[in-house]
Amino acid sequence: MKSAAVFSTGSYLPETIIPNEALTQFSPEARRLIGEKTGVFSRRCASDDECTSDLAIKAALSCLQKAGVPPEEIEGIVVSTSSPDRMQPATATRVQYEIGAKKAFAFDINSVCSGGSFGIEVSDSFIRSGKYENILLIAAEMYSRILNKKDFSTYPFFGDGAGAVLFRADSSGQRGVLHSCLATDGAGNNTICVPGGGTMLPYEKMTGPRMAYFRMKGEEVFAFSIDKGPKVISRLLAEAKVDIAAVKRFICHQANINILHRIADILHVPRERFHVNLDRYGNTASASVLIALDEVLSKGIAAPGDLVMLVTFGGGFSWGANLLRI
Repeated sequence: MKSAAVFSTGSYLPETIIPNEALTQFSPEARRLIGEKTGVFSRRCASDDECTSDLAIKAALSCLQKAGVPPEEIEGIVVSTSSPDRMQPATATRVQYEIGAKKAFAFDINSVCSGGSFGIEVSDSFIRSGKYENILLIAAEMYSRILNKKDFSTYPFFGDGAGAVLFRADSSGQRGVLHSCLATDGAGNNTICVPGGGTMLPYEKMTGPRMAYFRMKGEEVFAFSIDKGPKVISRLLAEAKVDIAAVKRFICHQANINILHRIADILHVPRERFHVNLDRYGNTASASVLIALDEVLSKGIAAPGDLVMLVTFGGGFSWGANLLRI
């Protein structure tokens, strides 16, 4: 049976860097706490003339150019985003048009910060079906447009960015997505959300513009993450019949350094085996694990033949993990 092998990766981070010191809407003491409590010391912010699809396009082109693959060869494009260009049509449609992937179908998925794991499973399933040879997965987020800049519980922790992976069919049995686990607990559907703008609370019924801003209950999200993170890793390893010591690198959703450390400690895994870039980019939602995967491969942290695991947790509640042999 064919599997989806990582043929190329790419990413794009906007040029503007906003360090904690620049967040002058908050007190000096509050700015100090951002780094101490979360591990975030700076984030990237898109320019006024960029939208989410622009970030996705740049990550996609970076991915394809590395591999020397013309866009015309792409058969399918999956875009994970919880900060789309518009409510409709799918952000993926503009990406498909702008990169010149004329033969590709294109659609969006939204599982908030778990979108990377869900997108990998979707891409792998397309290729395992035997109908497709290559699928381009992109995760792109622009939370700077859906955050209240004065809200200390959200604004300092997020950043903009996009990551991309080109999956190609592999029949060797030696590479690719070995196994995935996905899960959802809809009881948490109100814990991480953008309340206004949809059919539940249309714009004409909103009491003010703040209803269109992203919000989350931080303590509940932290508890959920350190509960489900270790469990989904253990479940995936058990189902794949792989020892935890065999995993070269754990690439977890980049939400909070303390979450990553707690997961590592619970599993008795050295913290240095967990990749970290949230100090530089903040929480880039569903894009975080794909941006990190591009870093891990581009810097040679993981080499051909190595096992890497991507682990995500986010709104819904939703969570997932994917085991890949590079």
